[in-house]
Amino acid sequence: MPPEGGFALERRGVRRRRSGAWKVAYADFMTAMMSLFIVLWLMNSNTAVQQAVSGYFRDPKAYTRKLGAGPAGSGESLPVNRANARDLQRRIEEALRRAPDFQAMREHIQVSVTGEGLRIDLVESEEGMFFVTGSPDPTPAGERLLGTLAHELARMGNPIVIEGHTDAHPFRNAGPTSGYTNWELSADRANAARRVLHRYGVGAGQVAEVRGFADRKPMKPDAPGDAGNRRISVVVKIDEM
Repeated sequence: MPPEGGFALERRGVRRRRSGAWKVAYADFMTAMMSLFIVLWLMNSNTAVQQAVSGYFRDPKAYTRKLGAGPAGSGESLPVNRANARDLQRRIEEALRRAPDFQAMREHIQVSVTGEGLRIDLVESEEGMFFVTGSPDPTPAGERLLGTLAHELARMGNPIVIEGHTDAHPFRNAGPTSGYTNWELSADRANAARRVLHRYGVGAGQVAEVRGFADRKPMKPDAPGDAGNRRISVVVKIDEM
């Protein structure tokens, strides 16, 4: 028969071995509860969030690379695709409504979903709403609005195309082979918009194209000289996956 002291030590050892079992059971319970809460949250989330979560779990590495996320990234990233384009259109519209000058600009901002992607048109006024008239320089209000837009575009991560359009009024003393024309103005405004978007957060590799169309694609074909044909268009390319 072992001494009484040895028997007491043996019993304490048994208690020590058994004391951790409840922690394992509690951890399993908390994991199950967390899983339940995640499922309930997803069931009540919008399509954009569901698509983002689904895309991540299908291929986490590829999805993270596509978003530019990971240790250097931050915030919620939701790429534009066919399933969530309408949701992200509303999100862009809501962000633009928060811009300081939105009330004065609201009639000049158009957001739509096209075959190419999510299109944001900033349509000029006669006085020059977004750019100084006849110049590639953004107005202060135009730069602020592009800055607001840049924050949302950076979170999406999709490739961006920037287009410049003018009306049909020619520059004085300019011709097809000389002078400053609407071709230069449309391209210069698109490039100026690109610089502003980069300055406010759009990644260096996110801009896929910068296009200058001059007066070749008017919004008002029956009135080619109308100021409503002058615009900057930002197209967020659709992700087909």
